[in-house]
Amino acid sequence: MSPIHFPRLSAEEAASLIEHGQTVAFSGFTAAGSAKAIPRALARYAKDLHTKGEPFKINVLTGASTGRLDDLLAEAEAVAWRAPYQSSKIMRKQINAQEIEFTDMHLSHLPQAVQFGFLGDVDWAVIEAAEITADGRVYLSTSIGASPTFLHCAEKVIIELNRYHSVRLSEMADVKLMPPPPHRSPIPIYEPLSKIGLPYALVDPKKIVAVIDNNEPDGMVPLDAPDEISRRIAHQVVDFLLEEQRAGRIPPEFLPLQAGVGNIANAVMSCLGDDPDIPPFMMYTEVFQDALIDLMEQGHLTGASTCSLTVSDENLQRIYNNMDFFTPRIVLRPQELSNNPGVIRRLGVIALNTALEFDINGHANSTHVCGTDLVNGIGGSGDFMRNAYLSIFMAPSVVKDGRISTVVPMVTHPDHNEHSVQVFVTEQGLADLRGLGPKEKTKIIIEKCAHPDYRDYLHRYVDGSPSGHISQTLRDAFKLHINLLENGTMKFWE
Repeated sequence: MSPIHFPRLSAEEAASLIEHGQTVAFSGFTAAGSAKAIPRALARYAKDLHTKGEPFKINVLTGASTGRLDDLLAEAEAVAWRAPYQSSKIMRKQINAQEIEFTDMHLSHLPQAVQFGFLGDVDWAVIEAAEITADGRVYLSTSIGASPTFLHCAEKVIIELNRYHSVRLSEMADVKLMPPPPHRSPIPIYEPLSKIGLPYALVDPKKIVAVIDNNEPDGMVPLDAPDEISRRIAHQVVDFLLEEQRAGRIPPEFLPLQAGVGNIANAVMSCLGDDPDIPPFMMYTEVFQDALIDLMEQGHLTGASTCSLTVSDENLQRIYNNMDFFTPRIVLRPQELSNNPGVIRRLGVIALNTALEFDINGHANSTHVCGTDLVNGIGGSGDFMRNAYLSIFMAPSVVKDGRISTVVPMVTHPDHNEHSVQVFVTEQGLADLRGLGPKEKTKIIIEKCAHPDYRDYLHRYVDGSPSGHISQTLRDAFKLHINLLENGTMKFWE
């Protein structure tokens, strides 16, 4: 049989093959491993068509957020529908203006939803790879995400062959597609570094209509250094975990950790490494961030299962320059494995995520401001918080110079309910809610987590609530939020 030679096209030539109204699934889980050349060309193509008075908007799927990809396509007004998660300010504005329809999803649910057609047909998959073979083995770059599913389900495929990335990333990869129910066996991941799949994704070579050559980094920038508030939150978390270990509720060898994206989570991981009483630990998480590189090199982090290398370009080069060290210690998985509820529960993962606000009854909002305006989406937080051994939510007690309290009578959008959240943490303190009834729960949340400027109001609110199982007054439940919308601050008493 003669070898298959894939057509080599320019990004502009490949982009012009995509038609208005089609669904395009792009690689990327954060900016890590995201498609780069095709989104730029698509944005230019869309602008050209719009100038001529011709319509051009596509439906966009990715593994999670994608950095510049979302910015470029939103700037070009080239997106009609988006799922499952995004973090672009430009796209966020269009979503909240109802110019883009957005489907917010748990990230572990996405591959199955695509596989079974819940989201419609996938016309194109645009996937970044470090290498590809004639028989359809696709060696993915810095993220796995939902790319294996996209390659399997898409009618046509464009590969961005990015020579910037190390081909040795395949030594970290563990790619496996889940069979359809009811034919699923238990997932045999018994510790974070277990591997159960292949070092590459598979695609029917006949689907590949173009290969685009590229050579550029992911463009991730370093996170800000932890501020004082983040450090105080981090120390609260570390002290709590040490108390749990001393009480025998965390074993001597510790438990795997998950940490969400952002400065607070990065600060917590740094503080864990700085504390001599925390034993070397492992992670079962969805993103591998900058702080983890130092922890791994210092021996504090002994291994990590993740979906993406969400690290700055500088730190990615540190990994590439020392692959003999990092490849045995990092596993890159598809998101239906990295975020799988059964594996999370089996391993006893301790989940650390951030929230926009939480209320006095233990519900958390991680997606919408004042119940209406999307920020980013739920991402993977629900996958981990609902199934973790310990579910910990973190937030500063106030934001915007104290004009907004993150502890409120009732969240305006409940992403995580009281049955899933066990611990709330702010720089003021930590509220362990396990085993508490509603009255005790409201008291400890206010006393431990609320900012002093808001404690008296929250106590008065509880005292004025009608008797019942839950302390709540529907007439006044959103009084803080209403004053914020009308006067720019929650402090209506000033």
